[in-house]
Amino acid sequence: MVYIIPFLLLELFLSLKVGENIGFGWSVIWIVSSFLLGMGLIQNAAMSMKKSMEGLSSGKLNMKSFHDSATSYFLGAILLIIPGVFTDILGVIALLYTFYLQLGGTISNSKNKTNINNINKQGDEDVIDVEIIESSSSINSKP
Repeated sequence: MVYIIPFLLLELFLSLKVGENIGFGWSVIWIVSSFLLGMGLIQNAAMSMKKSMEGLSSGKLNMKSFHDSATSYFLGAILLIIPGVFTDILGVIALLYTFYLQLGGTISNSKNKTNINNINKQGDEDVIDVEIIESSSSINSKP
């Protein structure tokens, strides 16, 4: 509750300053376009979740990256729906974080798979294949 008042004051201040600089008409266009973008993201959430789930099942994303990606996607979409400059900036940052997680999850997991394969190969190289051959003297001599 303590953070809501400074947040609202910062939102109001930034919105008024941007409105002064770009004008009333462009401010209305900004608010409507960010609202429509947020609504479009919410409507396409099922497609985005399906893509993320495919990445999860193929091993490109781990469960934490999947969860963080889905959460930041929805948070970014909701922040874009809320009118205001500061919430729009936070929404875009959340969406960029979503893209970073999806791209970063692919890169980090492929590195981990390579390291795991190298570890397994190193373990196989350390194994000594031994064949035991009994000498003919030990076979002929009976105890």
